[in-house]
This record gives sequence, structure tokens and C-alpha cells, in this order.
Amino acid sequence: MTTLVHAPTKTDRPPVRPARPTGDRKWRRRIPLLPALIFTIIVTQLPFVATLVISTFQWNILRPGDRRFTGLSNYTFVFTDARLRSAVLNTVVLTASVVILSVLIGLGLALLLDRRFLGRGLARTLLTAPFLVMPVAGALLWKHALYNPDYGLLNGTLNAVYRFFGAANGPTVDWVSNFPMPAVVIALVWQWTPFMMLILLAGLQAQPGDVLEAARVDGASALQTFRHITLPHLRQYIELGIVLGSIFVVQTFDAVFTITQGGPGSRTTNLPYEIYLTMFRKFEYGQAAAAGVVVVIGSIVIATFALRTVASLFREEASR
Repeated sequence: MTTLVHAPTKTDRPPVRPARPTGDRKWRRRIPLLPALIFTIIVTQLPFVATLVISTFQWNILRPGDRRFTGLSNYTFVFTDARLRSAVLNTVVLTASVVILSVLIGLGLALLLDRRFLGRGLARTLLTAPFLVMPVAGALLWKHALYNPDYGLLNGTLNAVYRFFGAANGPTVDWVSNFPMPAVVIALVWQWTPFMMLILLAGLQAQPGDVLEAARVDGASALQTFRHITLPHLRQYIELGIVLGSIFVVQTFDAVFTITQGGPGSRTTNLPYEIYLTMFRKFEYGQAAAAGVVVVIGSIVIATFALRTVASLFREEASR
């Protein structure tokens, strides 16, 4: 009786896994990155460690001989001082207002730019331009070219409307003094809306075309398609825009310093500007360092959520 021996075929063989790099190979791969790592540590981590050390001292530069170690007393001051509590509230209001308005307006612009029309490329370029303007230049533009009560565009337009309806002249409104927080919010929304628009436009263009075509074939209206297909698809992109926008807007200093300088009555003083005042007006280095550490820790917490959102987006794209 003859026994047939089945020869192993290529498909029967177990897959050959690539050999894992040994310890020496790992270090050979990482050695070229060491200069960049050392540079990053010197530029970012050493100053942060120095800030942590300074935050444990009672140190006023006007009294250089009175520097002494006080432990966590500066952090206690940060969480109990009335000015800092007001700055925290202003920061929350400013950040939430700017991010929410930027996302809503950016979503509307992204929906418009997702459609084909003549001059779409030019429209994208023009709508992206505010994000490319230097923050200080943008703040100066809003403060002088638009908000100025004497020659600003807003009062000029308002006066032109009044004269059109027969009035001798319109009112002269000091926009920055009368509406300080809205003045800063509008300038920042103008700056950050293109950022949100680009993120959401990328999400819109990543939609599966077959799903949208199936919805049209089934008779779904444009509103139903947006509500049940587009909006759930954009959820992670909206979350990403909100988290990234919060990280950047919470650190806003340029617009507050340039447009209102925290006033009037500290109504627009946010945490970065309050830290600036503590450092360069009150010369309390320890208190300013403690407040800076609190802001950095808060930014790290927000950045953690941003990284998780980005990772989930990558996993979703890889699973398609």
C-alpha cells in the first residue's frame, strides 16, 4: 500500500515574521535622533524645571535680598486670589466663545466650499488668509481700522447708514470701551475660523461617496443627509477642532494686550495677560511662575484629549 505524502505548499507554511531588532540595532536607529532630543530637552524641559523651582520661592525683584523658599504657598495664592479667579473666568468665557463661534462659522463655510462652483479655489485662499496673518497685526487691524471711534470702518458704515436715511450723522461708538470682551472675541473668531474650516472641510471630503449616493437614491433630503450622515461623520473632526482650538485660544495674549490691555476694569484680563501683569508690573516672579505652571498643566490636560481624538481618527481611517 502506497502512502501519499502531501508536500507542504507555500500556503501551508506558517508566515515568516521579521526578526525583531536587537538592542544594538535599536540604539543604532535612535542615535541619529539624540541631537534633536537633547535640543528639545534643553529648549523646553529645562526652562520648565526652572519655572517649577522659581514657583516655590517668594521672590520680588524689587526686594532682591528677600528671596526665600515658601513651598506651595504661591499655588495657594493662585487658587485663592480674586484677580486670578476673575482671570480664570475671563479665560473660560473667551475660549468657549471663540471656539464655539469659530466651529459653527467654519462648519458653514466648509459646507459651502465642499460644493463645486466657479472660483472655489480663490474663495478658499481668501477665507484662509486671516489665519496666516500675524496675531499682533490682526489685532492692530481690528483695533485701528475697524474699532476706532473716529476713523474706524464700523462707525463709518454706521454713519453712512444713518445719512442714507436722512440723519445728519450717526452715533460715535467706542466699541473697545463699551464692548471689550465681544471686541476681543470677534477679532479672534476672525482669526481662528479658517483653522476650523480647514479641519471640517477635510472631514467633509473624507465622506464615503457611496453612502451619500445611496441616501440620495433613497430620497433623503439635504437636511436629513446632513443630520443623519454628515454630522455623525464630522463628530470627531469637530471634537478635534474644539480641542486644538481650546489649546491655542486659552494661551491668547496678543489680542488682549493689543486691543484692550485687559480693560476696562479687568473685564478682558485672561490668565496669560494676568501672568504678564504679575511678572512685569508687580514683579512677583514666584507667583507668576506658579500661575504659568497651572496654565501649562491645564494645556497638557487639553492636549491629551486632542491626541486621543487624533489617534481615533487615524484608527478610523486605517480600518476603512
